Amino acid sequence: MKPILITGGAGFIGSHLTRLFVRKYPQYHVVNLDNLTYAGNLENLKDIEKESNYEFVKGDITDLNFVKTLFEKHQFTGVLHCAAESHVDRSITDPLAFLRTNVLGTVSLLQAAKDLWKDNEEGKVFYHISTDEVYGSLGTEGFFTEDTSYDPRSPYSASKASSDHFVRAFYHTYKLPVKISNCSNNYGPFHFPEKLIPLCIHNILNNKALPIYGKGENIRDWLYVEDHVRAIDLIFHQGKVGETYNIGGHNEWTNIALVKELCRQMDEKLGRVTGSSEKLITYVQDRAGHDMRYAIDASKLTKELNWLPSLQFEEGISKTIDWYLDNEEWLKHVTSGDYQGYYEHQYGK
Repeated sequence: MKPILITGGAGFIGSHLTRLFVRKYPQYHVVNLDNLTYAGNLENLKDIEKESNYEFVKGDITDLNFVKTLFEKHQFTGVLHCAAESHVDRSITDPLAFLRTNVLGTVSLLQAAKDLWKDNEEGKVFYHISTDEVYGSLGTEGFFTEDTSYDPRSPYSASKASSDHFVRAFYHTYKLPVKISNCSNNYGPFHFPEKLIPLCIHNILNNKALPIYGKGENIRDWLYVEDHVRAIDLIFHQGKVGETYNIGGHNEWTNIALVKELCRQMDEKLGRVTGSSEKLITYVQDRAGHDMRYAIDASKLTKELNWLPSLQFEEGISKTIDWYLDNEEWLKHVTSGDYQGYYEHQYGK
């Protein structure tokens, strides 16, 4: 079986990617490496944890000796690097945590891959999953392309920009076979409820305030997470080595319009009076360095690999809300912290 490493595979995007690879590629032995920090949740993968081609390993990507030993043991032929600190607000509070995980952790993985593969790199791939936030902020017009200059505005985006640069440096200096993708904002099932959409769903369910930064005029391009991992699958298998691909949802929404659409759909699905959830909207002081607009031009991915998003936002958000309503127990575990006991229950450590 072909040994494949997915880092951060218990997180939001990582769990969807792990599930896709385990189910779609029975010829792969998929190793999920995750340190199970607050956003890593093995309950996200309960449906595949007993599959014969799946293995979970708890560990820290910043521990170079541990990472090298893992690479030697499994002889990985492919790496899909999802593990990252990803919440901008947290990066403002603790930028060093983002430096350690996103920069040092990425370099540890690159070093281990370089040492293992040496000159025998035929068929090997190191795939680095990144973000559109490395490009900075757009005005009312234009889109981020693969050639857009980097202009990170937060500790989070600066750490991801740095990791992107290291990946490219290993490609140019050591000929390591790398691929990079930069995606827009993801949404969908299993999203940790500190991010806007799951936070609002949770708060509407519990009649709590819906905090909106500033006037809610900031614009984001929203990508359904299953469309994202479908694109990753294509790039990993068919994308060109050394290339970068932007992945966008073609769904630009202001934060306030998005939240009002959430409120409308939640009222309908919960049988509440139309407009009742909107009353929960509360405007709060804007976030420091809050980028005004992100928008992705994904035409390169469409032209080369024939990828397009399958869902428009209204349909995607409806599916997302339905999932959270059907999985309130998961949401309760996450918001209470009970999910963190799942690892000890399953593995006895």
